[in-house]
Amino acid sequence: MDRLRIDKWLWSARFYKTRSLAAEEIGKGRVAVNGQEAKPAREVRVGDTVSMRRESVTRTVVVKGLSAMRGPAPVAQQLYEETPESLKAREEAAQQRRLAREPALSIEHGRPTKRGRRDLDEARRGGWGDRWSASIDDDD
Repeated sequence: MDRLRIDKWLWSARFYKTRSLAAEEIGKGRVAVNGQEAKPAREVRVGDTVSMRRESVTRTVVVKGLSAMRGPAPVAQQLYEETPESLKAREEAAQQRRLAREPALSIEHGRPTKRGRRDLDEARRGGWGDRWSASIDDDD
């Protein structure tokens, strides 16, 4: 076997869980072979360079072997070799994620916390009473 469909190779190299997921990502333009955008039926050969974008990180690998069957992870890792630039970029992205601020801290609106709920209840009891409107009562 000297060539294989890119979607089948990505599946057998364990980059995607199913072949249809690999084909879907290729269809979205997130996979390139030798610098050109690929289609699912594009054939890869040993020595080709495959670039994949996942979660804002581009992973670039060189095809070292072909396999039409999905095997265990150690065997799948022998089908490719990741470039040093790609390894460095992935490490930097991981470092940025570790240093990034917790997304939940940026939430300003939404459901009140327990303390916020108590403050709202106190405000309702204190100044407003049982009135349903802020208008001035004319009880003359």
